[in-house]
Amino acid sequence: MADAHLSTPQFGTLLTAMVTPFSKDGSVDLEAAAALATKLVDDGCNGLVVTGTTGETSTLTDEENLAMFRTVVEAVGGRAAVLAGTGTNDTAHSIGLSKRAAETGVDGLLLVTPYYNKPSQEGIAAHFEAIANSTELPIMLYDIPGRSGVPITTETLIRLARHPHIVALKDAKGDFAAVTQVLASTDQNVYSGDDGLTLPWMAAGAVGLVSVSAHVATRQFRALVDAAGVGDFVAARRLHFELDPVVRAVMTHIQGAVSAKQILKWQNVLSNSVVRLPLVEPGEAEIATIKSDLAEAGITFA
Repeated sequence: MADAHLSTPQFGTLLTAMVTPFSKDGSVDLEAAAALATKLVDDGCNGLVVTGTTGETSTLTDEENLAMFRTVVEAVGGRAAVLAGTGTNDTAHSIGLSKRAAETGVDGLLLVTPYYNKPSQEGIAAHFEAIANSTELPIMLYDIPGRSGVPITTETLIRLARHPHIVALKDAKGDFAAVTQVLASTDQNVYSGDDGLTLPWMAAGAVGLVSVSAHVATRQFRALVDAAGVGDFVAARRLHFELDPVVRAVMTHIQGAVSAKQILKWQNVLSNSVVRLPLVEPGEAEIATIKSDLAEAGITFA
């Protein structure tokens, strides 16, 4: 395994999986997206994932996805890596969208495991290899069996790491032994895909975090990733505990895009918390729970 902390990885070390802002009528608000991307980078992100799961990609058209890619590249390109979420459960569609994404100037692609159709490991590998063979862009794989229905096994991840375009893994499987084997057996840049597991994953050699909660507490997550990256685990542990209620607020009560947008509205970063069906905005009980968790972290609203 290469030493993950000797230099900054090409995708950065703190990436926010951006929400996609909408206007009140449900259309994509590109002006708000540019402002949000700029704020996140100003506050410490050196990478952004655009229209991944948190970006509600499954309810966006291809043209909306591409408009978001162009907008974020124009806003922060050159200051932060911009990854386009182009993974779907249709290989041909993913290839076509990835090729079009490359034309917008993005720095790489985020490819989630094909969801719903539950392919075999051979099918998963063939899907990713077909997309990787169709582009010159570097790729981060996204292993999240809780959403996709199937994991990418360790053996498949090690096989895929041999492809020259597949350079990183966002791990949201929560299996420490599995991620340890990937770290020990490949030169992949591994990222925690679970905000609450950033500290242990980086202690084992992950290079950073792809986060939803970083919308809310970007500077604290920047400090956590930086401390863990240089082996200052006293500081990293303190920040890990400080951020725990933030992670609970964003990630444990309702879908992350919904909670993140609601909190960003309270922080006056977004003008509204509109999501697209089948997502809905939080109810009173959910709002009370989120506010209670945030108050534990010292974050309160009038």
